[in-house]
Amino acid sequence: MKMKTVQAIVLMAVATILFQCKSASEVEPDDENELITTVLLKFTETGTSTTTTVTYRDIDGDGGNPPTRFDQVVLKSNTAYALVVEVLDESKNPAIDITGEIKEKADEHLFIFTPNPSSLLTYTYGDKDARNLPLGLTGVVNTAAAGVGMLKVQLRHQPAINGSPVKDGTSGPGSDDVNIDFSVEVK
Repeated sequence: MKMKTVQAIVLMAVATILFQCKSASEVEPDDENELITTVLLKFTETGTSTTTTVTYRDIDGDGGNPPTRFDQVVLKSNTAYALVVEVLDESKNPAIDITGEIKEKADEHLFIFTPNPSSLLTYTYGDKDARNLPLGLTGVVNTAAAGVGMLKVQLRHQPAINGSPVKDGTSGPGSDDVNIDFSVEVK
């Protein structure tokens, strides 16, 4: 009788450990965040070849030191712009262009553009992933009347968990690879 009790206790302990390990792995993402030190926003005025490039650069990539470059977004009022986003890891020499990796793993990434005030400009996605969810490496920005404000640019890293996608087209799942508040002037 005692032997059966010991076996039952050992079996329960092993089952508990296996259950805990399985539960922990179920919430672990399949991929880690990218190190991004530089974000380039390239605004090309519709109908022209005029491109304005806005740069954010934080070489250490951790936000611990102030950025070495942090441009203001300056756009014309009531104008449409094609927007292309490029991201780099300049902590390496030579710098690594992360843009291709984000495009390749589009099902795990989502750029979000949030103007404040919301009437300052609008953003329309120009690209999607294989599941037809937005990505945001390309899009269209339409400015409104003259004004000043902020533009939050986030890159949400939304990797699959145990092979199941979590990206749902919203900012909810995942974590930030990038979270920058650009100062904006629309004139």
